[in-house]
Amino acid sequence: MSQLLQLLDSMGRDRWARVVIALLLCAVTVRLVRTMVLRQMDDPDARYRASKVIGRVGWVAAVLLVVSSFAGSLSGMFASLSIIGAGIAFALQEVIASAAGRMAMMSGRFYRIGDRVQLGGIKGDVIDVGILRTTIMEIGDWVKGDLYTGRVVRVANSFVFKEPVYNYSGDFGFLWDEITLPVTYGVSHTLARAMLTRVVQEVVGEHVAPAAKEWREMLARFRVEDARLEPMVSLVLNDNWMEFTARYVVPFDRRRTVKDRLFTRIMDEVDASGGALQLASATSAIVAVPRLEVRLIDGKGEPSAS
Repeated sequence: MSQLLQLLDSMGRDRWARVVIALLLCAVTVRLVRTMVLRQMDDPDARYRASKVIGRVGWVAAVLLVVSSFAGSLSGMFASLSIIGAGIAFALQEVIASAAGRMAMMSGRFYRIGDRVQLGGIKGDVIDVGILRTTIMEIGDWVKGDLYTGRVVRVANSFVFKEPVYNYSGDFGFLWDEITLPVTYGVSHTLARAMLTRVVQEVVGEHVAPAAKEWREMLARFRVEDARLEPMVSLVLNDNWMEFTARYVVPFDRRRTVKDRLFTRIMDEVDASGGALQLASATSAIVAVPRLEVRLIDGKGEPSAS
């Protein structure tokens, strides 16, 4: 501590003045550069990224200015600074882990702005990635389907070392989804399968080509099997009905709307079938009531005449 006080006493006012002036010039330069660069950009995503990069470059330049100003007086303080640094590192280990997580994101492609992820138990779209925290627009929770709840959640970057990072859109912008359709026994299973196959192909068939293009890029980067992207319908029999399952690919942010279109088209087909197609349900129906005979008994146990 005495060495630190001696260092502060040895710093002249002129040096501090130069540091303050240099920092002010750095701040003004960053603001001017940011204004000129952003004025030339129309894409909101590009403007956001450029603003972040310029700001970080400005911070680095400011730190370098301060360090270079006092570099000559720091030679005698390495021992003291190492002890102080160890204490700070222990106290700020979570902060350091978050900063390390940010560095890992930059090199490991965990996620980027615009990706849909599940991080630290929170599912949503990444709207900002800072040095210490990732900001997520939450989806799900009490809202059924992949829709925003309105809550903005900030998660420490250190979670990339503690929990799995689920990325719904990073390397492959599509998801496999399924719907199930219960059909009553007595309906032609061939007719039901043909109807469901036709509906799924009409609604989601347009997504197969772009999904195949991205999947080929996945095959070039990772060791994954050449999975089927075309819609597929399968059948399972149970005690109550025939259960058809349709599997298909869909953009990660359109699952809810695609399901709505699919079920709407299915209901149209059922209504237009004239009873040839019937959906099953778990309700119970009483088809007949047995004849009931009621006898009145008096106090002596004899049949009453009334």
